[in-house]
Amino acid sequence: MTDTVVAPPEVHHYQSLEEVPWDIQNYWAQRHRIFSRYDDGVWLTDDAWFGVTPEPVANKIASHLADTAPADRCILVDCFAGAGGNTIAFAQTGRWKRIYAIEKNPAVLECAKHNAEIYGVGNQITWFEGDCFDILKHQLKDLAPYSVIFASPPWGGPGYRSDRVFDLSTMEPYSLKKLYQEYSLFTPHMALYLPRTSDVRQMAKFVPEGQKAEVVHYCMDAHSKALCIYYGDFALHQ
Repeated sequence: MTDTVVAPPEVHHYQSLEEVPWDIQNYWAQRHRIFSRYDDGVWLTDDAWFGVTPEPVANKIASHLADTAPADRCILVDCFAGAGGNTIAFAQTGRWKRIYAIEKNPAVLECAKHNAEIYGVGNQITWFEGDCFDILKHQLKDLAPYSVIFASPPWGGPGYRSDRVFDLSTMEPYSLKKLYQEYSLFTPHMALYLPRTSDVRQMAKFVPEGQKAEVVHYCMDAHSKALCIYYGDFALHQ
């Protein structure tokens, strides 16, 4: 990226701890785990720091999707692209004919576009600003037979950080039921990135009769960071 690119007002590239708001200083300490190329000028809004998948985890998920998705599925749709962490990892695998990345917040979307250019994968991604459910129904509907969905939704709601087992029916603004029902209208092949304490019994309720789903915990430094449930025909353990 050139030095002439100007970030929107809500977007920052902090260069020292003194610049960082107190509530994201813990994330600043992990900046190179979140984006290994942070020092090359990665952009983030202050809120986006909370939602980025750490790069080693994003790379592992991207590898799992690339290696295990059905061979006839050549399109990947990232429904909550955020600042681009997962989207970039998907593009780096070289597995997908095209990646479609959706983000509702325009400032965060600008971060994702900028960060993808830093990593040299911007030309593999088509970006959409808006609601992922509407975009799937209207703008991407013709791609459904060729597509896999990845979604790392917001985890808001009571109990996310405190409950021993997180109730996915209270996740805000979208419950697991909402996510599964909407996405299954588009494709049966989806990977949902959810809190590490998510109730596996709730996830199992949406597995179609006679089929299976795979749940994978993703860890860093011997600690679980989150999990993915893979609905559809993914060959993770064959």
